[in-house]
Amino acid sequence: MQIGIDSFAAAENSNSFSGKNNVKSIEKLINRIIKADEVGLDVFGVGEHHRKEFLDSAPHLILAAAAAKTKNITLTSAVTVLSASDPVRVFQNYATLDLISKGRAEIVAGRGSFTEAFDLFGYNLNNYDSLFEEKLELLLEIQNNETVNWQGNFRPPLNNQTIFPRPYQNPLPIWIGVGGTPQSFLRAGKLGLPVMVAVIGGETHRFRPLIEMYRESGRRAGHSPEKLKVGLHSLGYVAENSEQAVEDYFPGYAKTFTKIGMERGWPPVTLERFRSQNGSKGALMIGNPDEIAEKIIRHSNALGGISRFTFQMDNAELTHQQLIKSIELIGKKIKPIINKSRSKS
Repeated sequence: MQIGIDSFAAAENSNSFSGKNNVKSIEKLINRIIKADEVGLDVFGVGEHHRKEFLDSAPHLILAAAAAKTKNITLTSAVTVLSASDPVRVFQNYATLDLISKGRAEIVAGRGSFTEAFDLFGYNLNNYDSLFEEKLELLLEIQNNETVNWQGNFRPPLNNQTIFPRPYQNPLPIWIGVGGTPQSFLRAGKLGLPVMVAVIGGETHRFRPLIEMYRESGRRAGHSPEKLKVGLHSLGYVAENSEQAVEDYFPGYAKTFTKIGMERGWPPVTLERFRSQNGSKGALMIGNPDEIAEKIIRHSNALGGISRFTFQMDNAELTHQQLIKSIELIGKKIKPIINKSRSKS
């Protein structure tokens, strides 16, 4: 199982989004990617948002900067908001990243959990699903063919157009980021694409029927089980002991998700609710290395086996030093436990 980190490139000083402070935030993020590579983690993903508090509106640029300073770690989007992007440019950006990194780039394509990109780039939110479906079709066409003939409803046609550069990998890996929509799982299975399942609340095992639906859809479409990989993305943070992890993580988590909840109609975050979601079956991964490793293994078993697990940590106003220490614990303590468990199975 691959173990990694996802980041939204949160601006570190929420009281001042000055250029100087943002430079420091980006510099520290790149240093965390370097640390993840050094401690043997498999993958680092950077999301895409178009909001003041996040600095990831151009994630491929952050990943390219990290590519020049790392050796082994896979560098991926998490996710690319494909519905509001031009698939040609997305492919070109990540093909270039793949060349810079010598074959370590991936795309996780999705629709995003925020919707600000639609207005920003002139798309109608009512076309939420049809935009994604059409643009995914074009992205896969470019992935598989150097010369493209294609026509759709939301972009000018491509008539015998060659798309360059071509990536180092052939093909450039494309995953689908999914939430809880059955149609998304069925589509990914039919296309034979791996899925990254974002589970940010509730109990993880409830996704088992959707993952089974995905695998059955892929089987019926004639895809081998090896192509139908499942990754899991959850909110997480690791400290030397569990109480310290909760003490570090909860205040910033409560602040962030209460603010988001005001936009979406969620109730304010409480410590009681937080602890319930951080229990043995809950989606939150806040604790010490041993219990979090065991929880990842338990979640994998509950979902019929997963190929990748990524922690989303920088949404709780943790310091750079706390994040660096957590990455170190994940690489040096959690990953070996999981590797040992997998070798026995």
